[in-house]
Amino acid sequence: MGAKSSPEPAVYRIIGVDPGTVVLGFAVVEVHPRSRRIVELGVLKLAQFRDHSLRLETIHRRLTQVIRDHKPTVMSIEAPFFGKNPQSMLKLGRAQGVCMAAAIGQGLEVTEYAPRKIKQSITGNGNASKEQVAAMLENEFDLDTSRYLADATDALGAAMCHYYQHRSAVPGAKQFSGWEGFLKANADRVR
Repeated sequence: MGAKSSPEPAVYRIIGVDPGTVVLGFAVVEVHPRSRRIVELGVLKLAQFRDHSLRLETIHRRLTQVIRDHKPTVMSIEAPFFGKNPQSMLKLGRAQGVCMAAAIGQGLEVTEYAPRKIKQSITGNGNASKEQVAAMLENEFDLDTSRYLADATDALGAAMCHYYQHRSAVPGAKQFSGWEGFLKANADRVR
């Protein structure tokens, strides 16, 4: 008999989306109890399409492909903020709906977060600037965010917000009864 191999750790991936009809940001993050890595980070540029329905079809097709390629478990999407232009809000709502339909069509759970909640989860301050959120994500992933449009880092923020809100859903994640339990289990991480 050969030696028993340890089971492969379950993969938990989150796709974060910052919906838009001109530029849409997306990020796929793989999370483990002690590590996180970016699988794909990018934007979908849609300005070249004059027809709004063609933009929506492109969003659906591309996000469906990203989901099929990387097999995330859940979609975390930024909720639209309420602006002054009703026409823009309608278009943004349609884009968000198409993103959600792409995820649901592939069997993903979808969770929506307000921009303020995402900022608070990443920086500890719901009024943080986009630059502050990007700086925190730079540190988390050792990433040069200046190479990406803000829409991509906003999508990464949405994915990480979901992770921070639902860490216990990550296979192998430990549950702690409080700070004392966490410190005891992570003595090597405390300085």
